[in-house]
Amino acid sequence: MNVSPQSQLTLYPLTIRKDKRHYIVEQTTSGDYFEMPEICIEAIHRINKGDTLGEIEVVLKKNFPNEKVDMIDFAEQLIELELVQEVDGESIQISEVDSPSNGFETIPVRVGRFFFNSITNKIYVSLIIMNIFYFIFNPKLLPQYEDVFLFDSMTFNILLFMGASLILILIHELGHILAIRSHGLPTKVNIGHRLFLVVFETDLTPAWKLDRKERNVLYLAGIYFEQFILFIALTIKNFSPDTNPFLLGIIGIVILDIFIKFIYQCCFYMKTDMYYLFENITGCYNLMENGRKRLSRWVPFVKASNETEPFDGEEKVIRLYSIFYICGIALTTILFVFYFIPQMIYAYANTLPELLSGFKNPAFWDAIVFLGQSVLVFSLLLYSWKRKEGKS
Repeated sequence: MNVSPQSQLTLYPLTIRKDKRHYIVEQTTSGDYFEMPEICIEAIHRINKGDTLGEIEVVLKKNFPNEKVDMIDFAEQLIELELVQEVDGESIQISEVDSPSNGFETIPVRVGRFFFNSITNKIYVSLIIMNIFYFIFNPKLLPQYEDVFLFDSMTFNILLFMGASLILILIHELGHILAIRSHGLPTKVNIGHRLFLVVFETDLTPAWKLDRKERNVLYLAGIYFEQFILFIALTIKNFSPDTNPFLLGIIGIVILDIFIKFIYQCCFYMKTDMYYLFENITGCYNLMENGRKRLSRWVPFVKASNETEPFDGEEKVIRLYSIFYICGIALTTILFVFYFIPQMIYAYANTLPELLSGFKNPAFWDAIVFLGQSVLVFSLLLYSWKRKEGKS
């Protein structure tokens, strides 16, 4: 397909929305979204008016004298992004478009708005602040790595922790689902991973239809629900120390799980909810890719990507993100040193020796089941890694 200055393009239906810095362009047929600067938006408007590429280039060079204008290159990019329907009347073949998700549309909008509105959003923020004060004024509430070992049986400990963690993950994702349903938008849930943790991921792509400030709540919704649970757990532990020991043990596991997951959210070298929130607030997208490119100059283990280029004016934000990136690695190291490594050492040190105790010893079978659980979790993680590599 040859594109010349005399060519006229026919684009697929596009919806254009102003964002903080640039514009968000939605291909309404496929549901794909793209960030574009003002010069690209004017070019698209003139393409839709029927102007030739050459005519558009002349106008853009006049209106944007400081910008490099190459309409042939821009047209080829639009074709690559599958935004062009025809070139000079000749149809362009595009890949098959998946049907848009209509997941969770059975949840009424009013249910979502009950949990996420101007009043409840302020309550959630207040709870986060109160939880921080809990830890500051009573450091004994901070979780310890031993909190996960409630029973002598390692199998029961892992089952209980996995069960509690699964419930909390579902509550977290329910927050995202209800938040996006409060705007009448569909979503779906996939399986992913962050480092070695298997996680569920709610697809918030339709959130690009919303105003930038409205998207902030969607990214924070899962954390809001977790912090509500954490506030209840901390309140019980702080004011009811004589509560049933088993119940206090469950509460300790809940506090430990939410505490670790919140620290994870602050590890910006992964695409966590807090990372997307930071992107959304700054209006600088593809921060991870651009930040890695910057860091790769000095940090050898950071892999750079040449797929994206920062827009003008984003350099300061990318520098700030680079600092957060390094801080996130430091936070992960702290989690390993104070939580994950001690837990693994304790668990395997108390389990592996039991493999020599003989078939008649219940501790032997406890060790077998525990190792089976370890294999299962590793298999789920391996599946998530391969699935991600298959998409890349």
